[in-house]
Amino acid sequence: MNGQMCWLAEEGAKAAKVLHLRLNPHEPWQPYTKFPLHAAPDYPMPGGSLGWATYQKLLKAGWALISVAEAQKTPALATALLRR
Repeated sequence: MNGQMCWLAEEGAKAAKVLHLRLNPHEPWQPYTKFPLHAAPDYPMPGGSLGWATYQKLLKAGWALISVAEAQKTPALATALLRR
């Protein structure tokens, strides 16, 4: 199985969303920067979405995009948020 991706806010509801990844559904979500083997360098654009290049790369590789609503249903999200 390929991994999963989700755009999650970093610390606070008004924060910009950053791409988060997990290799298996039972694992917690982590920022894409924690996956150097899968991450692509960010585009040098002021105000650009962090993880957009990685998102494009992994989408082409067959990774699944999970909605925020779906991600919030999993206990792994709560675990990831508690670790921050």
